[in-house]
Amino acid sequence: MWRPGFDFLERRNARLVGAHRALCVYSFVHRGTPEKPGLVLGLDRGGNCRGIAYRVASPLRAKTIEYLRGREQVTRVYREAWRRVWIDDDPQQSVHALCYVVDRGHRQYAGQLSLADQLHYARQGHGRSGPCRDYVLAAVKELQTLGIKDTELQVLAERLRGAHESSSG
Repeated sequence: MWRPGFDFLERRNARLVGAHRALCVYSFVHRGTPEKPGLVLGLDRGGNCRGIAYRVASPLRAKTIEYLRGREQVTRVYREAWRRVWIDDDPQQSVHALCYVVDRGHRQYAGQLSLADQLHYARQGHGRSGPCRDYVLAAVKELQTLGIKDTELQVLAERLRGAHESSSG
């Protein structure tokens, strides 16, 4: 959400029905390694997810999808799916959007972890894209900027900030 990595024409708050955001994916590349996994967010089945829908120019569509596949499908933990999403500021408007939904049968699927387990993986994970801790804090900051409340992620972020501040002070 905070670092799309591609050019877009429009960015709109939107809602996906039938999936929810969760720290349910062990990260072996971007925010961890197979030996010391981190965690990343995934769209898992059930519920609703508020987030962002991006519109890209038609000539850039193939290039954008290629980029997203390269970034999101490194280990094929996600299934690429076209889903209908509803635009927040116009409840009558919906668009088809490319989504990456977690594959529950994949070995990196973490499922629903306890707060203690999430803290463990968020603290230990460090991969190609940096520390898992930074990823969680950036996600929470972006959600707050968008006015999206995710209590579980906020509690995790508070614990991560508290542990870091007490160990660096």
